[in-house]
Amino acid sequence: MRILVFGGSFNPPHLGHLAMADHARVQFGYDKVILVPSFRPPHKVLADDPGPEHRKAMLLKLCMQDRHFVTDDCEIARAGTSYTVDTIALIIEIYKPDGKPGFLLGDDLVPGFSSWKDPERIAEMAELIVAGREEQSPPDFLFPHRNADNERLPISSSMIRQRIRNGSAFRYLVPGPVFDYIVEKGLYGFR
Repeated sequence: MRILVFGGSFNPPHLGHLAMADHARVQFGYDKVILVPSFRPPHKVLADDPGPEHRKAMLLKLCMQDRHFVTDDCEIARAGTSYTVDTIALIIEIYKPDGKPGFLLGDDLVPGFSSWKDPERIAEMAELIVAGREEQSPPDFLFPHRNADNERLPISSSMIRQRIRNGSAFRYLVPGPVFDYIVEKGLYGFR
């Protein structure tokens, strides 16, 4: 089985995440997308974080709707700061994929990738797939990679959190099960 790994805070997961991952899955011939929610990402502070268990629960609910998506909570189980190099090694050990797994990252992460823990090792272990998120072209990426030709959806987790805080509509920016979970649990200040 060919797998594509897509990690992030997913705070909350939204249709932009899923569209980007599914596009890369189809374009590059992967069988499954493994969504890996971070426990604590090393490069950003999680604003309005309801906690890793809620973020994992939202991913599990949306994965029940599509057999091509699965959630792996290895970073949450490991706790501490989440490093991609450790996650990729563990995913290879657990899933034993056919060939290198893909690792999906948005082009907004390209400028900082060289500062990640052991980026050369990540590029050795996984096929880097860069998907468009930004309107302008990112700077040159010095690591071997493939570019996804995905549509850029103007949706972000921070925008959704802001809309929830303001009492604005957000129903059709997230998958149905994620919307239901946010409402049920009162996440992000939903009232």
